[in-house]
Amino acid sequence: MLIFKRVKDLQLYIADSKKKGLSVGFVPTMGALHQGHLSLINRSKKSTDLTVCSIFVNPTQFNDKEDLKKYPRTTEADIRLLSSEECDILFIPEVEEVYPPGLSTELDINFSKMAQVMEGEFRPGHFDGMAQVVNRLLDIVLPNELFMGQKDFQQMSIVRSMLLQLKRPIKLISCAIIREDHGLAMSSRNRRLSEKVRNNASVIFNTLKWMKSKIEDEADLKKLKSIAMEKLSVEPFKAEYVEICDGDTLQPITTMAGHEFVVCCLAVWVEKVRLIDNLVLKGDHLLNA
Repeated sequence: MLIFKRVKDLQLYIADSKKKGLSVGFVPTMGALHQGHLSLINRSKKSTDLTVCSIFVNPTQFNDKEDLKKYPRTTEADIRLLSSEECDILFIPEVEEVYPPGLSTELDINFSKMAQVMEGEFRPGHFDGMAQVVNRLLDIVLPNELFMGQKDFQQMSIVRSMLLQLKRPIKLISCAIIREDHGLAMSSRNRRLSEKVRNNASVIFNTLKWMKSKIEDEADLKKLKSIAMEKLSVEPFKAEYVEICDGDTLQPITTMAGHEFVVCCLAVWVEKVRLIDNLVLKGDHLLNA
């Protein structure tokens, strides 16, 4: 595995690879890698000739400075994991490489209501920073295909919107959530949880599955969300939100009727760690892209 820290060096290598007819797959991460990330690497390796993974803890998408400080950084372990999966290239830039002085990286894109609900409501400014860094990394790597996980469903949907609005010729591949044995969606933040809480975190996925079992066109969605909030707020867990939304627009819905793609998204706090998860309740056309 080749490791690059400078944008110029990486771009020269990728440009040379493309001249040889190689296709490029890209997996952007913030490090603290786990099997969920590695599943994206493997998906890219099956689909493209050259897989590039980036590790960059982006400061512009953290609205909470304490969360930025606490975000786990495990670069040496990450390198070992990527090497074991035979990732082709690892890009580990400093902030100054991604946001060099004098270069404007801000985006003039209107995500409208897509970025105002769920995560957008509770983490103001998050999606602006996320879109900014993803677009900047795409400018650097210029991949043919971009691989993202379904766990961050709203983020993935907003990136899809960004690609369409900017008319970027990059195919976004959405990959299934990888879960721990007890059902908890794999996340870099999980390592901050105690073993007891991780074992009890099955309540999150169980609640999502319960929601799916109750869904029908005539279902009282408001009542289902209220019950789900109660199920998710058993000590030490505290639900922040449970939303049932149209999978294309991300807007909350009041009835299943008339919606072909429906997703339940939620966020839960436990031990000062914020966990997000989701489950498709109806349809799956976006995830099969």
